[in-house]
Amino acid sequence: MTMPYYASAEQIMRDRSEYARKGIARGRGVVVLSYAGGILFVAENPSKSLHKVGELYDRIGFAAVGRYSEYENLRVAGVRIADTRGYLYDRQDVTGRALANAYAQALNAIFTESQKPFEVELCVAEVAETAEEDQLYRLTFDGSVYDEPGYVAMGGQADTITTQVTGAHRRDLPLPEALRLAVRALGSVGGENGRPRELAAAQLEVAVLDRTRPTRKFRRIVGAALAGLLPSAGAPKPAEPDAGTGPEAGSDSAPAGSPGAGGEGSADAGTVGDGSAEPTA
Repeated sequence: MTMPYYASAEQIMRDRSEYARKGIARGRGVVVLSYAGGILFVAENPSKSLHKVGELYDRIGFAAVGRYSEYENLRVAGVRIADTRGYLYDRQDVTGRALANAYAQALNAIFTESQKPFEVELCVAEVAETAEEDQLYRLTFDGSVYDEPGYVAMGGQADTITTQVTGAHRRDLPLPEALRLAVRALGSVGGENGRPRELAAAQLEVAVLDRTRPTRKFRRIVGAALAGLLPSAGAPKPAEPDAGTGPEAGSDSAPAGSPGAGGEGSADAGTVGDGSAEPTA
């Protein structure tokens, strides 16, 4: 006679939590932070079509790490909730807190009732008239929701990224400085032998909730506009040698002395994925 399988509720929840954390840990990092002109989203994401950052409503944005199909379904559901509420009542009635609560309820129900939890971590951000009033909500796989003070880091090495942001973040940072801070924090992890990495524009997905725009606040920063804001764009070029000084000045054999063409690091050729059929970003 075979004994029935039994596991305590505590053990089941522990196993589900471990499973979800492992999936999230495979995702590349995301930083969301408040700056002088709005809220900035910076995600390490070489894919041009599988977005980790998106718009939920007029002044509300969304960022996520983990399993792409799961957080994309959540994003679409959030857009539908926001559109319905804005249509039935008023556009001002659609708030980041209400959407965060809806996500928290859905994630908690999935975590407690389904065999497999969602392998996702989310941020719902709402831009306000001033940086001090901006709202950032971080949601974990089990439906827990946290009101974050000005910045959020998510992904497999979020603690290290958060440490990099904490000491330098200010709500009055201009956009170029805020972007460079976020990119520097993302590049502080994942390098060979613990060394920092330099992330190129092709490896990043960047967007903002611009508080100065009159209606829809969300816009993406891509192409030359993004490349011009990155840290490497402002790096000084090496000075050319002075032809009138030095022991070889005037010599026919002296080299022309032009600086090498400085280029950004090559784009990460990898695609968003964890080796399985379902991509993890």
